[in-house]
Amino acid sequence: MAKDMTLFWGSGSPPAGGSSLLWRRKGNKRPTKVPAFQHGNLIINESIGICEYLEDRFKDIGTKLVPEDCAEKAMMFQRMHEGNSLMMKFGDFAFYNWKVPEPERHDSALKRNQEALTAEMQLWEDYLKKSNGQYLTGKNFTLADVVNFPVIAMIFRMGLCEEKYPTLAKYYNDLKDRPALKIPGLQTGRTHRAKQFSTLCNIAALSTFLH
Repeated sequence: MAKDMTLFWGSGSPPAGGSSLLWRRKGNKRPTKVPAFQHGNLIINESIGICEYLEDRFKDIGTKLVPEDCAEKAMMFQRMHEGNSLMMKFGDFAFYNWKVPEPERHDSALKRNQEALTAEMQLWEDYLKKSNGQYLTGKNFTLADVVNFPVIAMIFRMGLCEEKYPTLAKYYNDLKDRPALKIPGLQTGRTHRAKQFSTLCNIAALSTFLH
């Protein structure tokens, strides 16, 4: 199957992690770099699109990740695309110093970004509570988990206090050591991850949020 397919991904990137995770669940070897996918003459340059294509094209290989029930399927698609908001708000806050030139930075803007991220994290905490804390759309592991687990895992591995979001923490801890969910580049410890991002993040502000 994999002879005419190539997945390019980036170590440490949650969006690349989702496509890499599904790539390996379909029986392929570890990919190369960044989230871009080629299958014959077909090229997809978007991580969620890669996941949707792989699951649709090879639905009979590995675990079925799209529910049969229409309501559960609709919820899966909603959570898949809502994950973009979590990733964006984390990036707006955590990488504020990197994204915004120094003369344009304002403490009030950073504070607003932190409040937006805190509200977003609580939203996902509540989503998991409503689904009994097992998976993002209920009792079954779906594409919503494939897409969003790498983002949630990255935030916890950067040092997020598990007591703040206990349901999210349980979800993370239940899944993190499963062989199929061990994502290269997102497995490093929090000390290494903090050092890796130290030149990009406002460390003092990030520490306040995480703890």
